[in-house]
Amino acid sequence: MYTFNVGPSQVYPAIKQYLGAAFDEGWLSAPHRGERFTALVRQTIAELKTKLNIPQDYFVFFTSSATECWEILAQSLTKQRSFHLYNGSFGEKWFDYAKAIHPASTGHQFGLEEVPDPSLIPADADLVCITQNETSTATQLRDGAVLNLYNRCQQTGALLAVDVTSSLAGIQLKHIKADIWYGSVQKCFGMPAGLGLLICSPRAIARAREIGEKGHYNSLVSMYEKMLNFQTTHTPNVLAIYLLCRVLLDRAPIKAIDQHLRERAQRLYQFLEEHPQFQPLVQNPETRSTTVIAVQAPAALIDETKKRAAAAGLALGSGYGNWSKTTFRIANFPALPDVAYDQLLQLLAAG
Repeated sequence: MYTFNVGPSQVYPAIKQYLGAAFDEGWLSAPHRGERFTALVRQTIAELKTKLNIPQDYFVFFTSSATECWEILAQSLTKQRSFHLYNGSFGEKWFDYAKAIHPASTGHQFGLEEVPDPSLIPADADLVCITQNETSTATQLRDGAVLNLYNRCQQTGALLAVDVTSSLAGIQLKHIKADIWYGSVQKCFGMPAGLGLLICSPRAIARAREIGEKGHYNSLVSMYEKMLNFQTTHTPNVLAIYLLCRVLLDRAPIKAIDQHLRERAQRLYQFLEEHPQFQPLVQNPETRSTTVIAVQAPAALIDETKKRAAAAGLALGSGYGNWSKTTFRIANFPALPDVAYDQLLQLLAAG
């Protein structure tokens, strides 16, 4: 069975081996304040920076999920208000969560085929929040769009925070062009769910220390102070950190993975554009996601195709929100082999 669900998604086959090794090596009962664990954290962060091209002066923190990062950013990096640009459900949920903590926060919704205008960013926002790869709508902001928003933030003094849950470890990101990046491991990392990553620039850490919020276990200043010694503020998911380290050690650098996924996405989109019944949900090639591909067709055909795929050992991801019945989604994640896409395209061609 290959699962094209967009998260949790396909895990690397080697995860089975890593789990056995974790048990045999005693990681399931390893103390999280001991030297062995801090050495693991140090190695994992070093591998993240090497394999994903994260700047050496950026800080990496472990969270329970990408969703927890919403809370951390609202608590620790927002004085009065954040500003949110979104075109899908996850960006909107982030906005809603921020408003619950800072009611003055505002947002702007843009379309699936649009690139957000940097001039929309208000001059008094503490934090500007964007979703680089929106899982619900299968859209993506390209490097140039993120850079333009970052340049505007540099003018206003705001920090730029980027949700990369569905693209982190899948495509090559220009980390230096934003202050905060965050995501989870159950997508492009090819791992089971249960671990989030929060990546912060020195500028973001300086802002957190200036605000000085330390009223929560996951306050960013407290997390930073602990991570100086490669520790966490709480008992972390030691197993997930171990699995992440093992996955990173065995993976190719992000440049090679990025090229492979882009070539595969191009093949998938070209197939859909030439198909008489299916078509991409996102028509603008400049706003289409590389890692999440939404396929649109009449509801009856979508339902029939998902059933035929399941019978063939291929689990398709369901559509989301307004498109739940008229689309399915395909994860283009590194853990899925090319042979899985060969089988999927054969099935869609026959339909």
